[in-house]
Amino acid sequence: MDDHDLLRMTPGPTEVPERVRERMAEPSQNPDVEPEFVDFYRDLTEKLEPIYGDGDVAILGGEGILGLEAAVASLVDPGDKVLCIANGLYGEGFADFVDLYDGEATVCGGDWREPIDVDAVERELETGDYDVATMVHCETPTGVLNDLEPVLDRLTEHDVISVVDAVSSLGGTPVPTERIDVVLGATQKCFSAPPGLTVCAVGDRAWERIETVESRSFYASLEPWKTVIEDEWFPYTHLTANLQALDAATDLLLEEGLDSVYARHEAAAERCRERADDMGLEVYPKNSLASPTVTALDLEGRATDLQAQIREDHGIVLSTGLGDLEDDILRIGHMGHNARIDRVERTMDALEAALE
Repeated sequence: MDDHDLLRMTPGPTEVPERVRERMAEPSQNPDVEPEFVDFYRDLTEKLEPIYGDGDVAILGGEGILGLEAAVASLVDPGDKVLCIANGLYGEGFADFVDLYDGEATVCGGDWREPIDVDAVERELETGDYDVATMVHCETPTGVLNDLEPVLDRLTEHDVISVVDAVSSLGGTPVPTERIDVVLGATQKCFSAPPGLTVCAVGDRAWERIETVESRSFYASLEPWKTVIEDEWFPYTHLTANLQALDAATDLLLEEGLDSVYARHEAAAERCRERADDMGLEVYPKNSLASPTVTALDLEGRATDLQAQIREDHGIVLSTGLGDLEDDILRIGHMGHNARIDRVERTMDALEAALE
């Protein structure tokens, strides 16, 4: 089957709508010499505020993982204690960045099918003098959506800076951005723009800490972005075509209305799981934890074969799990432009046929 005919129902990168592709192909300003680019960038960051909250929005040139590293590089000095709150692959992975920048990481982890253990977090905060805490809102590899509010309550009580990877949830489901010190997002998930940009919101407490941390990176640093607009200067030549695509994708979200966008994701997720239940399939996490942006199905050693068969026979691209779960989890991304009932029905028809 021709690649142009494939339906990519993956949990990122997601399908890019025609309007976004067309905007990306338009002539670009020179960000290094044209003052109009500064106005465009300023307008885009302001446009993103309803989604990202009250923090200063910065758009970095690099895929979403850049945001995770930049947050650690900017907030963690050697020897600083960081609590990595985790119930999944990316939550645990924050510790690797902490180690890379010579911080002291403690992983407060648990069963990947269970919610974050808030009591364990409280015990760690009471016994350790932590400077920063990291966590993930939507663990895409397992389809888990974490309830952040109880954890944020504890972090606030202990005056710990919060860093949240919301890459797979922003623009698809509500995120308590007003309570988070550093919110990390990206373009290729619920925004349905091409991969290539990290988008983050940095609050006042985080900026205050960033000013005290000795920078050990330039590209992976948030510090230069504090005065970008005021100084009309960017740390490097920005990715203008990607920014144009993000601008168009953000327009689509805001024109539809965030409440309508969230409802569309919920409806797509509900229908996906109804169909899965009809087939006798189980969602990998507890149903109360399942994200409205991705469904992870427990297929016990059949996932990679089914993935290949569905692409070959039906022209639909799905994702499997990651790491040890690669052959046990089949993931359906109903996020961004693909959070639509007709696309979910087509996908589940293909899965049902493959199982038969």
